[in-house]
Amino acid sequence: MRARGSAAAAAADPAQGQAVMSPNLYAALAAARHCAAGCSDKEEIWQRGKLKLYHYRSIAKPANAVPVLIVYALVNRPYMMDLQEDRSLIRGLLSQGLDVYLIDWGYPDGADRLTTLADYIDLIRGCVDQVLDIHRLAALNILGVCQGGVLSLCLTALHPERVRNLITMVTPVDFHTSADLLSKWVRKIDVSAWVGEGNVSGDSLNQLFLSLMPFRLTHQKYMELLRGEADTARIENFMRVEQWIFDSPDQAGAAFREFVTWFYQENRLARNQLEIAGRAIDLKALKLPMLNLIGKKDHLVPPASSAALQRLAGSEDFTNLEFELGHIGMYVSGRAQREVPAAIAGWLAAR
Repeated sequence: MRARGSAAAAAADPAQGQAVMSPNLYAALAAARHCAAGCSDKEEIWQRGKLKLYHYRSIAKPANAVPVLIVYALVNRPYMMDLQEDRSLIRGLLSQGLDVYLIDWGYPDGADRLTTLADYIDLIRGCVDQVLDIHRLAALNILGVCQGGVLSLCLTALHPERVRNLITMVTPVDFHTSADLLSKWVRKIDVSAWVGEGNVSGDSLNQLFLSLMPFRLTHQKYMELLRGEADTARIENFMRVEQWIFDSPDQAGAAFREFVTWFYQENRLARNQLEIAGRAIDLKALKLPMLNLIGKKDHLVPPASSAALQRLAGSEDFTNLEFELGHIGMYVSGRAQREVPAAIAGWLAAR
């Protein structure tokens, strides 16, 4: 019965049937198995434990701007910011003449199970100090991405003198908005039982993220792949994104427990009840210029969750920019390449 159904579908749509059965497509997929992500030259300038701090080599006339430190999330790998030449937010920033640094958190293992959020924020501060020493500056610009944006907000609240301008991208702030499906699920989890005395599997977290949109993220994209042409560039782009999706580091148990409990379950940041290492994180104390980049189609961080930052922060120089993009699209879509780096560079140049 299944064979008849497939034949009937192919007969009804010959182009579709031909694409699904195309040996050229399978050959292109096989050839793209080992294509590597990352296209921009960079140099490791500092290491602490598993963390590495990278400096990207310039590709355009420098804008003589204060350097930008990118703080990525703990739950994924940061090479999504530099996927390939035509899908690289970092390359876009470099093309604008910006001086770019990036934190790579590495892959936590059992030795990191007791690492806390305070420890991670101290590591960010160490990276900030390294960049400031190199440039002999008192403050730099930070671009915090997703969970990295949350950590950047905490770092800036604790050390405001070290941050000149703060940019947050697809960053959750109010974790209890009505459209936040991930938060609704996580609020019901016994996180202590999940974490136990160890780390949290990155693979299990990845399955949770995929289950938020199961058809679109596990079936539809593969059907669209099969229907398309055996174009090498398209296939390699698909494989690089797939590599990133399933390259999910384990999460340090203590920090994961704190993040889920304090942010997702108790919403302490939005309620002004958050403390890190005994020090209050008060968003109203953030007086520096702030740029908040929001994906209007983001299914992981609903726009309302990010937009809440404007009413919670104390900055009088606050800009919300909304893009018709999803969470991943904010980094790798063609539209993002055209709009996001220029928006960041233009905003910084005005300050």
